Amino acid sequence: MSSSFRKTYRFAVYTSLYIALLSTSILAVFLYMKDTIDVLFLLTLAIVLFVVCFIFIQSRLERFIYKRIKGIYDEVSLLDATSLSQSQISTDMETLTKQVVRFAENKKLEIETLKIRENYRKEFIGNVSHELKTPLFTVQGYILTLLDGAFKDKKVRKKYLKRAGKGVERLIYIVKDLDMISKLEVGGLILNKEEFNIIKLIQNVFDSLEMKAAKKNISLVFDTKYPKPIKVYGDQERLQQVLINLVVNSIKYGQQDGTTEISVEHLIKNKVIVRVTDNGEGIEASNLTRLFERFYRVDKSGSRKEGGSGLGLSIVKHIIEAHNEKIYVESEFGVGSEFSFTMEKAKEFTEV
Repeated sequence: MSSSFRKTYRFAVYTSLYIALLSTSILAVFLYMKDTIDVLFLLTLAIVLFVVCFIFIQSRLERFIYKRIKGIYDEVSLLDATSLSQSQISTDMETLTKQVVRFAENKKLEIETLKIRENYRKEFIGNVSHELKTPLFTVQGYILTLLDGAFKDKKVRKKYLKRAGKGVERLIYIVKDLDMISKLEVGGLILNKEEFNIIKLIQNVFDSLEMKAAKKNISLVFDTKYPKPIKVYGDQERLQQVLINLVVNSIKYGQQDGTTEISVEHLIKNKVIVRVTDNGEGIEASNLTRLFERFYRVDKSGSRKEGGSGLGLSIVKHIIEAHNEKIYVESEFGVGSEFSFTMEKAKEFTEV
């Protein structure tokens, strides 16, 4: 405390002291020559001079430094002068320097964060435009071909209209996924939580994707028989979407004649963990950290041939996090992948 006091007021104290002593000494010499010297008067005058000079010098000095520092803040675009108040200024240059350095470091961190967000925004816009451009150009190409005279051929017309329809369907699919992920990110999607049998839900997903899996002769199976239901608490419709996205990905990147296996294990008293495992191509370690980003694709070419919006895993992550649960991924390139997520058990199963 005393050290800080001395640093803050040292210049004003010393300067005021010098002025008071010098002025009093000159006056004392003059009075001595007149033979009218008064020690008490001189002492009082010295004290008054010291106090007056100290107040004047300290206030003017702080005002001077404030103007100079504010000028620096105004000149340097990294700093914001509106966040600088005169009460922050002192004549202790060491403390002042630390304050400016700390302020600059904070602003630098903010700018770096903004740059990261800006890069992410640019990448996102680029990805959106690419995803929308492909089906739009496809639809446009078929329609222009028909307008150029191909519509006169009944077979060609029907074929091209079907392909254009598929392009429109993909556009709708992308827009719906974008709308959903926007709602998930701002917390605008309301979850309708209820108790339901997750084994039955998984079986329904298997049934709905059976034909898709059959094209690559991929078996959709449980790790074991589940004779009894396992009830969890969550939004059944959204969790069905999670499972569909994970199973579709396992089929998309799965090997011919491969297997997609789902298991449901009791994790702790009130949690289960659902694992979706495949023996497909796997994911390289360098891609795992970005796997749940919007539009991020492991295989830039293959995944586009397979279709999809590129938002599936990002939506999966947001739905699971909206349930206050966790999602994990483990993968070995060339061996296969396992996606797993936790779920809250229904109350009647918490003792299991």
